[in-house]
Amino acid sequence: MSESPVDRRVLEALICPQTHATLRYDAERHELISEGAGVAYPIRIGIPVMLIDEARSIDDDAKAPDLSSDGADHP
Repeated sequence: MSESPVDRRVLEALICPQTHATLRYDAERHELISEGAGVAYPIRIGIPVMLIDEARSIDDDAKAPDLSSDGADHP
């Protein structure tokens, strides 16, 4: 499913519901990032979902396992 474009003026007007700070748009992931709160709010079908319960922790990115290795020790 392709994502609908989001009006840049709408993105500029939105703030984080937790910190009331501005958000950074991540076009690749279709998310609005709140660095202060450490969360990312999804954009679905061109609509920003600004619900705290729908936000994902951006710490999840740092905790993602490295899938490039099979876990076995190789010389």
